[in-house]
Parts: sequence; C-alpha cells; structure tokens
Amino acid sequence: MTKIMGITGGIGSGKSTVAGVFESMGAEIVDADQLARLAVAPNSPGLTQITEAFGQDILLEDGSLDRTALGKLVFSNESKRQQLNAIVHPEVQRLAQEAFRHLVAEKVSIVLYDVPLLYESKLESMFSAVVVVYVPQRVQIQRVMKRDGLEKHEVEQRLAAQMSLDLKAEKADYLIDNSRTLEETRAQVEKVWDSWRGKE
Repeated sequence: MTKIMGITGGIGSGKSTVAGVFESMGAEIVDADQLARLAVAPNSPGLTQITEAFGQDILLEDGSLDRTALGKLVFSNESKRQQLNAIVHPEVQRLAQEAFRHLVAEKVSIVLYDVPLLYESKLESMFSAVVVVYVPQRVQIQRVMKRDGLEKHEVEQRLAAQMSLDLKAEKADYLIDNSRTLEETRAQVEKVWDSWRGKE
C-alpha cells in the first residue's frame, strides 16, 4: 500500500535538500513548487486569473510570470497575498491529487509531498505523517539573503508570511534538524526512512 507523507519547512531551511536525500533512498517526490509553476505556466488558466487580478506588469516579455515582481507586490500586502493564494492553491491541489493517483496506481511504496505551506493551508490530514525540516531563524535569514540577494527586511517579510518554524516543529511527526552538516542531516533522514520501512 502506498504511504503518502508530507515534508515542509520554511524558506532557507533546506527542505528541498532533505527531500533529495529521501529521494535517493527510494521515495517518489511530488514537489508543490513545481506544481505551482505548472499552475501559472504561460497560457494556463492560473496565469490568466493572476494577470486579471494583478495586471500585465507581472509578466515578462515572453508572456511568462515575473515571479520577482509578483513577490514584491504580494509580500508587502497581505490581502494581495491571500488573493494570489486563492488562485494558485486550488490548482496546485488538483495537480497534486492527479500525481498521487498516478503513483498509487503504479504501487509506489512511499510518496513524499514537498509543500512549503502545508500547515498554513491545513493539509496535514492528507498525510500518514509529516516531516518538518528545521533550522533556527537566524540561519534562515542568512541563507535566503545569500541565495536570493535580498535585504534582511525583505527576508523578514517573507518569513512573516509563513508560520514560524518553531511552531511547525511542535506540530511535526518527524523533525529533521538541517542546521549542521549534510552527513548529520542524512543520518536523521535514514532513521526516519527506516521507521517508515518497518526496520525499527
């Protein structure tokens, strides 16, 4: 029987890195960020709705979504962020369910749904268990400033739009501390994987 697990974290927590370690052990990954890109691809119903809501200025010359421009618009305005989520989230959920059905039909044993806003969107009931990838907030800020070339206040705006990692950690079925070395992270992932595979 297919087990569908959730994995979440916060920006800069290294969730994708941890998901990659699970994938190397045999998990099939469904990535909500990839689905979100599909949901707003050129000529998609999602992008049409976004353009109607936010105007043509959030498009690049080739007609694709200018994610940076849209991010600056919605992260400084809570009502606009909620408006965007109301467009994108239902479409991402539809695509995710489609992917799960396909993987269950293929009799995949463990599927891991990589979803940033798992708790914020109240999706935890979808999963057999939820993994939270944790780092202290100061590490999140440093990583995102370096990765995305953002100012500290811009990172803090994005963090404010998400549930804190401390709160997510309290809700987690499994917690992976990703603030140290990759080897230490991998050892934690192996322990979780073994428990899922019934080796404990």
